[in-house]
Formats: sequence, C-alpha cells, structure tokens
Amino acid sequence: MLPALETAHLSRHYGAVAAAKNVSLSLAAGETLALLGPSGSGKSTVLRMVAGLERPDTGRVSTSGRDVTRLPPEARNLGLVFQDYALFPHLRVLDNVAYGPRRRGAGRAQAEQQAREALALVGLAELTGRRISELSGGQQQRVALARALAPRPPLLLLDEPLSNLDEQLRAHLRAELRSLFGTLGTAVLLVTHDQREALALADQVALMRAGRVVQVGAAARVFGQPATAWVAEFLGQPNVFARGDQAVLVPESAVVLGEGEAHRITFRQPDEHGETVKATHPLGELTLHLSRREAALIGGGTLRLRLDERQLRQVPDDRAGP
Repeated sequence: MLPALETAHLSRHYGAVAAAKNVSLSLAAGETLALLGPSGSGKSTVLRMVAGLERPDTGRVSTSGRDVTRLPPEARNLGLVFQDYALFPHLRVLDNVAYGPRRRGAGRAQAEQQAREALALVGLAELTGRRISELSGGQQQRVALARALAPRPPLLLLDEPLSNLDEQLRAHLRAELRSLFGTLGTAVLLVTHDQREALALADQVALMRAGRVVQVGAAARVFGQPATAWVAEFLGQPNVFARGDQAVLVPESAVVLGEGEAHRITFRQPDEHGETVKATHPLGELTLHLSRREAALIGGGTLRLRLDERQLRQVPDDRAGP
C-alpha cells in the first residue's frame, strides 16, 4: 500500500535562515506521526509545506502516491486543525463543521449529514445549534477537529492542537484523541513540543532540531533509546554525562539501590510519589526519583547504590550545537 504521506528532501529557507533542511518522512495509512521538537526547530514549517501553505525550496510532497508539491491546499484532500482552531464566530457549530464538505462540492443536506457524523465522533452531537462563543475551550478544539474530519480526508494535520488548553483538559483530550485516531483509520501528522503528547498520541516520532530530523522511529523506541545526548536531554532524561565527544546515558532502571558504595545525598525534594534526590557519583551527580520505600534507604545523608553497567549507553554528545 502506498504511504498516506511521503516527503522527500524538503527544504525551506527564509533569507539566510534554514527553517527546514532535507526532511524526508513517510506516514502509513492509519498511522500517527508526531513532529516533536523545541520552538523554532522547523516542525510547523514542515507541516505548512505538507498542507500547501508554504512552497518548499527543494523537495517533494506526495499523498497516496500523488505528487502534490505544487498544488494549493484545497486540492490536496487533507484536513487541517490550526493551533487557534480558526472557527467562524458568526456560524453555529453545525455550519462550522459543514463548511468543509460544502467547499468540496457537497450539497447542503449531504454536508450537514457529514457534519453531524463528525460531531458524533468527537462527542458533540447535541451541540449543533450552539454558537462558538458559548463553547468551552475543549469543546472548541473538538469542533475544529470535527470540521477537519467532516470531508473524510485520508490525511489529517494537527498543529499544536492542545496547546491553548489547561493541563487537566489536555490530559483528558489526549486520551480521547488516541481513541479517536484508532477508530478513524486516518493518517495523522501531529506537530507538538510536548513530549507527553507525542508519546501518548503517536505511533511514530520524528524529533527535529534546527530544521533537521535528528531521530525518527517508533515512539517507544525513540523515547527509550535516544540516539544522542541532546535527544536524551530534550526527552527528559536527567542523567547524561559528558565523556569527551561522547556521553554516557544512565537510565534510572540502571540504578540498583541498597547495594554498592554509599554516595552522599546533596538534594532532597519530597513529592506526592516519594522524593527526588541528587546523589554524588564518579560519573557526575545522579538525579533519582525514589518511591517512599526507596527513600527510606537513605541514612546518615547517604544512599548505597551501584550502576548496572549493562544498561548504560554511550552516544554522541551533540549538545554544543547541531
């Protein structure tokens, strides 16, 4: 089966600034790929080139085997949810969602039927007559998603879809979206700077830095086996220690407590699960997240521990720059 989306060597410059450099990705039908990276890494530029909102300097965009690089957005047969949702405030919910099918030639009755089906998918079937101003932030996000889904596109693009919501609502909607993506079978390209969002929603992750994809693969593999020191630190691994032009990664699973030499504790911070502590070690200061039971092993300001050498990983240390 042809990929739902394929980009080949996409590049985009703004003057002397390279926003995207040689970006090649492949997304299968029914799969979710997260473009993950810090602000300014080029992920939104890549999404905009896929959407047809930006023209690449070099490279190609294909959807289901069709070269769409030079086509306008409306000819690409995709759905797009913007960060600010871009809903029409003067239209009620049903008319907002029916807008996509109407633009693609559906009659009013057919467009409204597709809109009702899309609203049902996102749990808003009872709100068709509401004005946008009468909706909560989470409801507006789901209306925007329904509007993108109503034309039944094979490819859905989401640009930081949860960034305007509070953390409690984001956590709730992450679970909803994951379930929805699995139901739809639509390919999804998701742009996010949030590691938790990428891990919760995506099958595949492409991690971007300074316009380049620095690691791509199954989400669990990228998070569990970062390819470089910069990737490890960006993904939240605290114990990354320089060794010349290499770095040693110490996953917390490699720390065996209650055995080995005693190491001085230099910092303790209780939390709802136990304690976060820092312990001296020849490699460098280790940051550990301990349960209450594990924290009870600290005595006299020290903690006995050893490292399982088999779990330590050595990777290139690229933290100084790309």
